[in-house]
Amino acid sequence: MKLILAVVQDQDSARLMNAMVDHNFRVTKLASTGGFLKSGNTTFMIGTEDIRVEKALQVIKDNCKSREQLMAPVSPMGGNADSYIPYPVEVEVGGATVFVLPVEQFHHF
Repeated sequence: MKLILAVVQDQDSARLMNAMVDHNFRVTKLASTGGFLKSGNTTFMIGTEDIRVEKALQVIKDNCKSREQLMAPVSPMGGNADSYIPYPVEVEVGGATVFVLPVEQFHHF
């Protein structure tokens, strides 16, 4: 048995949840916050048999697409902020960060 942890952007979470349920995966959804862009994301915990891991990864890949987004840069620390004019920067967001972990024991009470 494996535990899949998938961190996805909030924009993809509803679509991914529906797809996982459609493919008979049991999913626990947790709200989380990213450290780099300080934006909301969702962490999915998926417990599944070893033989279904590749299918789960394919469902995640099909439903979590990366996209370009304009972000305002953070003002510089120190120095004169009066002359600082932030120009939006295009960054890639979305997709999924996925961890597949072995499960030593599983109990359902």
